[in-house]
Amino acid sequence: MQGDKTEKLLGELQGEQDYGVLLAAQMGGVPQELQLMIQTAQYDEAAQGLRPRAQYILRALGVVEHRVSLGMFGRLFIADEHPILFHYNLTRHAIHFEGKPKDVNELVLDIHQGYLSTFGPWRELARDINREKPLVDLLQSGGGVLGTMPKPAAERMVKVLEHHGLTARLDEEATYEKDDEHGRSRRMKLLGVDDSYLIALDFSVDEMGKV
Repeated sequence: MQGDKTEKLLGELQGEQDYGVLLAAQMGGVPQELQLMIQTAQYDEAAQGLRPRAQYILRALGVVEHRVSLGMFGRLFIADEHPILFHYNLTRHAIHFEGKPKDVNELVLDIHQGYLSTFGPWRELARDINREKPLVDLLQSGGGVLGTMPKPAAERMVKVLEHHGLTARLDEEATYEKDDEHGRSRRMKLLGVDDSYLIALDFSVDEMGKV
């Protein structure tokens, strides 16, 4: 439910001379709501400074994860497809394997690289890997569960394991549900603000007035 001013806010941050300032972040009036106060500005070369444009309040509803740093930023976007959303919007699969690798250290490296190529800097392998024993010991044990990951990462791990001569299969978790008990979608969206982000059910934007 992007608010009437969402496109206006995004439009004021499109140019090379356009900037935003995240002024404040606070809890909203309902559970799992966060509110961001945002100032948009444009760099004025003649004045060698920023010229304020407008102020907005952005509401994130149903927040499940966030990392917010106040201050100036250059990029803001809203997306419903992004690697950081895989853990919320896709099925998760347990990765079973059998066999022992010829070079366990090379396999460990390829597992890390495969995970990084799927999620980039947004997630860490420790979140999804089996931590009952050290990874090297697990891979040399002859079989077990490597971990439980969203489908794209799990499928990538199968390819990595098979490349090293192991056999692998996936078991889908039965806990994933696309809709809640009222039939509403559980799919999450991402608000990215440079290195800051919020993951929530939806976002809305209102203009606070000209400055």
